[in-house]
Amino acid sequence: MEGGMKCVKFLFFFFNFIFWLCGLALIIVGVVAKTAVPSLPAIKQVASTASPIVIIVVGVVVFFIAFFGCCGAWKDNYCMVTTFAILLSFIIIIEIGIAIAVYVFRSKITTLVDEGLHDMIKEYKTNEEIKVNVDNMQQELKCCGVVNASDWVDYKPDKISVPDSCCKNVTANCGDGGIKDGKNIYSEGCGAAVEKALKQNVLWIGVAALVIAFIEILGVVFACTLMRGIRKGYEVM
Repeated sequence: MEGGMKCVKFLFFFFNFIFWLCGLALIIVGVVAKTAVPSLPAIKQVASTASPIVIIVVGVVVFFIAFFGCCGAWKDNYCMVTTFAILLSFIIIIEIGIAIAVYVFRSKITTLVDEGLHDMIKEYKTNEEIKVNVDNMQQELKCCGVVNASDWVDYKPDKISVPDSCCKNVTANCGDGGIKDGKNIYSEGCGAAVEKALKQNVLWIGVAALVIAFIEILGVVFACTLMRGIRKGYEVM
């Protein structure tokens, strides 16, 4: 029995090292999610719905809980190991919640992006910050409008002009009459590009949360086993 508890203890240490890495991974995932679309400030509200800050906070908590668990196992402290198991269980519930929220959010990305970009186009001429953001987005993603250049039909009274940022080679007034100019104007809309970028990053967040939660469940199992051994007074050193 003593040998079995030693094995459990060393496995517990091993999984705590994995938890430490998981916490670090969550922090990285959260930071990546937060900065995934740095060139699209107008989509910040959409991106923030994924709550990358929550992911970062959970990662930091997991990072320190792993250290806490190691101390409890090393000192054979029943209270510390019990606290570790309880805190880790709460983290698992939060991570499963994050995965569910990410899944729900992912299904709404198309609508959110479409509405967000159309609002940007409406405010393009009245909001200088949005104008700069839209111009940067169209140049970086090589796109024009939400679906295509025709989304800029109300940009000028002539109904056929687009912003100069829609041009493949930007020059002054190059967007005049651009809706009918398929050679010099980007033909694809920005909606699909933004949606793809967001869905890709959101998917990674969900997968990471579920994988880490599964690993942590094993940690709770080992913690409970170690707690039982300590409680019964076995010598695990």
